[in-house]
Amino acid sequence: MPDTTPAAPGAALVRAVRAALAEAADPARATGQQAYMKSAMPFRGLTSPVQRATLRPLLADPAHRLADRAEWEAAVRCLWDDAAYREERYAALALAGHRTYRAWAREVASVPLFRHLVVTGAWWDVVDEIASHRIGDVLRAHPDTEADRMRQWARDPDLWVRRTAILSQLSSKDQLDRQLLVDVIEPNLADREFFIRKAIGWALRQHAHLDPEAGDWVREVVAAWGDRMAPLSRREALKNL
Repeated sequence: MPDTTPAAPGAALVRAVRAALAEAADPARATGQQAYMKSAMPFRGLTSPVQRATLRPLLADPAHRLADRAEWEAAVRCLWDDAAYREERYAALALAGHRTYRAWAREVASVPLFRHLVVTGAWWDVVDEIASHRIGDVLRAHPDTEADRMRQWARDPDLWVRRTAILSQLSSKDQLDRQLLVDVIEPNLADREFFIRKAIGWALRQHAHLDPEAGDWVREVVAAWGDRMAPLSRREALKNL
């Protein structure tokens, strides 16, 4: 098994992030956050704005600049795999998507990392971010290879991998590939899992709100699927249309 321990700059960044999150902790909020998220991993109690403000200077600090792709991935994995608090996993996602490392994050070579985060994260608060932005960015940069990968993921035994495929175009706007959206939804129409049914409706609704023509297309697709589509998915897809 390869050693994924970050090199010196990466290790220093990981230590600095953990220390800053601990310093900003709000224990009074932490218990409620953990209960709301149904998380086995405890929280530090940071709000999203406080988390962003805490991480921003650290991730942009030239002293913590990661020199190469391997160092970046090792730091992401270390923050994620060794996390003692859920905010450390949120920090790993922030590092994975930081503008400084955007070119590496959009490489096809990053897909195994993101799949690892999906499978081990296995909950909507992290999976949806990865699907919409990290996997979505790779898909938009490399549609020639990644569209077929999403079709494969849509049939994966892991429900969170399937959810990722369904939500992978959530941020695509007018770049959305409608045939791909149909292809990742269709194998999951009969799935009884709430998180899959919800994702189907959300993905369609997001596209429907692009413009009136997109809304008409979504109505037609939903009508064509008829009773094959779960009521929850249908309601979500047609909401506000």
